[in-house]
Amino acid sequence: MNGTLLPMEPEHLQANRAMWDERVPIHAESDLYDVPGFLDGSSRLCDFEVTELGPVEGRSLLHLQCHFGLDTLSWARAGADVTGVDFSEPAIRVARDLAGRTGLDACFEVCDVHEAGSRLGRRFDIVYTGRGAICWLPDLRNWAAEIADLLEPGGRFYMPEFHPFTDVFHDERLEVTESYFDGGRPYRDETPGTYTDPDAETRHNLNFTWTHPVSEVITTLVRAGLVLDSFHEHDFTVFPRFTALRKADDGDVHRFPEGHPRLPLMYSILMHKPPATDDSA
Repeated sequence: MNGTLLPMEPEHLQANRAMWDERVPIHAESDLYDVPGFLDGSSRLCDFEVTELGPVEGRSLLHLQCHFGLDTLSWARAGADVTGVDFSEPAIRVARDLAGRTGLDACFEVCDVHEAGSRLGRRFDIVYTGRGAICWLPDLRNWAAEIADLLEPGGRFYMPEFHPFTDVFHDERLEVTESYFDGGRPYRDETPGTYTDPDAETRHNLNFTWTHPVSEVITTLVRAGLVLDSFHEHDFTVFPRFTALRKADDGDVHRFPEGHPRLPLMYSILMHKPPATDDSA
C-alpha cells in the first residue's frame, strides 16, 4: 500500500473554507473592519461585551473561529493572554501580521474549531466565540464538548451572537420568509460578494449555514457540563442587518428608530465550568 487514504472533507467544510479564504483580503481592506483605525489603537469590542465578561487582565483567553484576529487582538489590548484559532490559513496569516504590526502578544493557529483541544494541548481561563460564528457549524454537540474540555475548572465561556430570530426575515425587509425551526437542514447560498462589500467580485460563493435556536444553544452547552450565569437578549446589533435600522447615538450599534417595535437582534451568554472537586475532602 502507498499509504492510508484520509477521509474526504464534507462538502460544506470545503465550500465554506474556500469562501472564507477568498474573502479575507476583502474584509481586511474594508471600512467595516477598519484595520487602519485598529492599528491606531481602536478596539473591535462592544461595550456590552466588556461589561458582561468582566476583567480579563492576566487571564488566558481562547477565541474560536477568530477570522483574521481583530476581536482576538482587542481582548489582548484589554490585558488578556490571547490565542485565536480559525480554519482559514489566509485569515491566520493576516492575524499574525496584525499582531506583529501592533506589537501585541498573541498566538494564532490554523485549525478547525472541533480540533482546537487536540491541536493546542492546553486549557484556558476564558473561551470566547464572537458574532456570526456558530451558524457555520452543522452540529453544536461536538462544539459544546470541545468548549467544556478547553476550559479550566472554574473557567468562563462567553458568546455574543446575532439572534437567530432575525434569520426568519427577508435579507433586507421585515418579511417572514424562512422557518426558525429548520430541523437541522442547511441553508445553501451562492450569492456573490460579501457583507462588507456586496458588489465585490468573488468566485467561491457556495456556502452552507445552519440556524440554531437559542434554546438549542443553551441546552447543548448545559448538557456538555457548563453552568449558565447570564443570558441577555439585545434590541441592537453591530451590523445594519435591515434597511430600517439606524446607527445609535450612544455607540457603534444599530437600532430600529423610535416608535418601531423592538425585536431581539442579538443575544449573549455567559457560562462557567464547575470548579474541580476535591475527592479527598
